[in-house]
Amino acid sequence: MPITPAEASRRAREICSLAPIVPVLVVEDAALARPLAEALVAGGLPALEVTLRTPAALDAIREMAQVPGGVVGAGTLITPEDVTAAVEAGAQFGVSPGATDELLDACEAAGLPLLPGAATATEAMRLLARGYDMLKFFPAEASGGAPALKAIGAPLPQISFCPTGGVSPANAESYLKLPNVVCAGGSWVAPKDLAGAGDWAAIEALAREASHLAKR
Repeated sequence: MPITPAEASRRAREICSLAPIVPVLVVEDAALARPLAEALVAGGLPALEVTLRTPAALDAIREMAQVPGGVVGAGTLITPEDVTAAVEAGAQFGVSPGATDELLDACEAAGLPLLPGAATATEAMRLLARGYDMLKFFPAEASGGAPALKAIGAPLPQISFCPTGGVSPANAESYLKLPNVVCAGGSWVAPKDLAGAGDWAAIEALAREASHLAKR
């Protein structure tokens, strides 16, 4: 069923509120997807973003969608075709580095809650005018980091963000303490070497540490 921008943001906010960190995952082998998702969920990070950057991404979403307790989304949505493929694979939400009318139209028509990207006050205001008030701040560190996001929040307190891009254990809490931040996206909880080695216990431990980061 189609979704309105306001409803999309409401659902995206609910998903972002599940944990302080949303793992941003680049999956190159779909065979690793399910145990990876199980480790992250067991560690307290149920919302998972699988970026559409590899040939295995859609199969990874299909596998992760079967993991109890997980909420799997598709990241790096760029085109309407990406949206169609993500929904067919079982994605429950979408994430984009930016936002175009074409992409927004496609997500709304498909009923896919979208976390659209914005890096400036103008981009955020344009999305707010359309009805979106839960956004992705990207690329976070390259766009000025937590100080920039704090500054944007002063005149636009009605908009909430999930900063992504350069977020790490060293700076995550500087974002999470901001009143306009619901969660942050990070890739450090699923290092390629640990996933490749099948060290799910280590990934679960990283996830558990991230799940305890202070939100305020």
